[in-house]
Amino acid sequence: MTRMSAFSSPFMLGFDDIERVLDRVSKAANDGYPPYNIERLPKNDNKGDVIRITLAVAGFTREQLDVSLEESQLVIRGRQEDDKTRHYLHRGIAARQFQRAFVLAEGIEILGADLRDGLLSIDLARPEPEKVIRKIEITGGE
Repeated sequence: MTRMSAFSSPFMLGFDDIERVLDRVSKAANDGYPPYNIERLPKNDNKGDVIRITLAVAGFTREQLDVSLEESQLVIRGRQEDDKTRHYLHRGIAARQFQRAFVLAEGIEILGADLRDGLLSIDLARPEPEKVIRKIEITGGE
Protein backbone atom coordinates (compact mmCIF):
# COMPACT_ATOMS: atom_id res chain seq x y z
CA MET A 1 0.00 0.00 0.00
CA THR A 2 1.40 3.40 -0.96
CA ARG A 3 1.70 5.98 1.80
CA MET A 4 0.17 9.36 0.95
CA SER A 5 1.64 12.56 2.29
CA ALA A 6 1.26 16.30 1.82
CA PHE A 7 4.35 16.21 -0.40
CA SER A 8 2.69 13.92 -2.95
CA SER A 9 0.56 16.81 -4.23
CA PRO A 10 1.11 17.61 -7.93
CA PHE A 11 1.67 21.26 -6.91
CA MET A 12 4.68 20.38 -4.69
CA LEU A 13 7.47 19.68 -7.21
CA GLY A 14 11.01 18.88 -6.12
CA PHE A 15 10.24 18.25 -2.44
CA ASP A 16 10.98 14.51 -2.51
CA ASP A 17 13.74 14.64 0.12
CA ILE A 18 11.77 16.68 2.66
CA GLU A 19 9.61 13.75 3.73
CA ARG A 20 12.71 11.63 4.43
CA VAL A 21 14.22 14.48 6.44
CA LEU A 22 11.02 14.84 8.49
CA ASP A 23 11.02 11.09 9.25
CA ARG A 24 14.67 11.28 10.36
CA VAL A 25 14.00 14.29 12.59
CA SER A 26 10.98 12.73 14.26
CA LYS A 27 12.97 9.59 15.14
CA ALA A 28 15.86 11.63 16.58
CA ALA A 29 13.53 13.83 18.66
CA ASN A 30 12.63 10.94 20.98
CA ASP A 31 15.98 10.96 22.81
CA GLY A 32 16.05 13.69 25.45
CA TYR A 33 19.78 13.60 26.26
CA PRO A 34 21.49 15.97 26.31
CA PRO A 35 18.91 18.71 26.85
CA TYR A 36 19.25 21.71 24.56
CA ASN A 37 17.92 25.18 23.80
CA ILE A 38 17.56 26.91 20.45
CA GLU A 39 17.38 30.69 20.51
CA ARG A 40 17.33 33.52 18.02
CA LEU A 41 19.96 36.18 18.69
CA PRO A 42 19.68 39.82 17.62
CA LYS A 43 20.31 40.34 13.92
CA ASN A 44 23.91 40.73 12.91
CA ASP A 45 24.48 43.28 10.13
CA ASN A 46 26.74 40.95 8.16
CA LYS A 47 25.11 37.59 8.81
CA GLY A 48 21.34 38.17 8.96
CA ASP A 49 19.51 36.00 11.49
CA VAL A 50 21.75 34.25 14.03
CA ILE A 51 20.54 31.09 15.76
CA ARG A 52 22.27 29.59 18.81
CA ILE A 53 21.95 25.95 19.80
CA THR A 54 23.05 25.34 23.40
CA LEU A 55 23.51 21.81 24.75
CA ALA A 56 23.98 20.92 28.44
CA VAL A 57 27.14 18.79 28.35
CA ALA A 58 28.39 19.04 31.94
CA GLY A 59 31.25 16.64 32.58
CA PHE A 60 32.45 16.55 28.97
CA THR A 61 35.77 18.09 27.95
CA ARG A 62 36.54 19.63 24.55
CA GLU A 63 38.40 16.46 23.59
CA GLN A 64 35.33 14.32 24.34
CA LEU A 65 33.04 16.41 22.12
CA ASP A 66 32.85 16.48 18.33
CA VAL A 67 30.86 18.93 16.23
CA SER A 68 30.67 18.24 12.49
CA LEU A 69 28.64 19.05 9.41
CA GLU A 70 27.61 15.88 7.57
CA GLU A 71 25.79 16.67 4.35
CA SER A 72 22.95 18.90 5.57
CA GLN A 73 23.09 17.85 9.23
CA LEU A 74 24.85 19.42 12.18
CA VAL A 75 25.97 16.42 14.26
CA ILE A 76 27.19 16.73 17.87
CA ARG A 77 28.75 13.68 19.50
CA GLY A 78 29.97 13.18 23.04
CA ARG A 79 32.07 10.24 24.20
CA GLN A 80 33.03 9.54 27.81
CA GLU A 81 34.74 6.43 29.08
CA ASP A 82 34.54 4.87 32.53
CA ASP A 83 37.56 5.54 34.73
CA LYS A 84 38.50 2.00 35.84
CA THR A 85 40.80 3.32 38.58
CA ARG A 86 37.91 4.75 40.62
CA HIS A 87 35.88 2.79 43.16
CA TYR A 88 32.42 4.36 43.56
CA LEU A 89 30.37 4.01 46.74
CA HIS A 90 27.45 5.59 44.88
CA ARG A 91 27.31 6.34 41.17
CA GLY A 92 24.64 8.81 40.11
CA ILE A 93 26.60 10.45 37.29
CA ALA A 94 27.03 7.96 34.50
CA ALA A 95 29.70 8.15 31.83
CA ARG A 96 27.66 8.09 28.67
CA GLN A 97 27.79 8.74 24.99
CA PHE A 98 25.38 10.75 22.90
CA GLN A 99 24.71 11.89 19.39
CA ARG A 100 22.38 14.77 18.60
CA ALA A 101 21.68 15.82 15.00
CA PHE A 102 19.99 18.93 13.62
CA VAL A 103 18.93 19.13 9.98
CA LEU A 104 19.99 22.47 8.52
CA ALA A 105 18.23 24.34 5.75
CA GLU A 106 20.16 25.15 2.62
CA GLY A 107 22.35 28.23 3.03
CA ILE A 108 22.77 28.00 6.83
CA GLU A 109 26.35 28.80 7.86
CA ILE A 110 28.03 27.54 11.03
CA LEU A 111 29.79 30.47 12.69
CA GLY A 112 31.50 28.53 15.47
CA ALA A 113 31.21 26.53 18.69
CA ASP A 114 32.11 27.42 22.28
CA LEU A 115 32.27 25.29 25.46
CA ARG A 116 31.84 27.22 28.69
CA ASP A 117 30.52 26.24 32.14
CA GLY A 118 29.21 22.88 30.92
CA LEU A 119 27.28 24.41 28.02
CA LEU A 120 28.21 23.85 24.39
CA SER A 121 26.96 26.74 22.22
CA ILE A 122 26.93 26.56 18.43
CA ASP A 123 26.08 29.69 16.46
CA LEU A 124 24.48 29.47 13.03
CA ALA A 125 23.67 32.22 10.55
CA ARG A 126 20.87 32.36 8.04
CA PRO A 127 21.82 35.00 5.47
CA GLU A 128 19.08 36.97 3.80
CA PRO A 129 18.25 35.24 0.50
CA GLU A 130 18.59 37.16 -2.72
CA LYS A 131 15.32 37.92 -4.42
CA VAL A 132 15.45 36.41 -7.87
CA ILE A 133 12.93 37.39 -10.49
CA ARG A 134 13.38 35.85 -13.89
CA LYS A 135 11.20 36.51 -16.91
CA ILE A 136 10.29 33.34 -18.81
CA GLU A 137 9.89 33.88 -22.54
CA ILE A 138 6.74 32.41 -24.06
CA THR A 139 7.25 30.91 -27.48
CA GLY A 140 4.46 30.17 -29.88
CA GLY A 141 3.87 27.99 -32.87
CA GLU A 142 2.66 30.68 -35.29
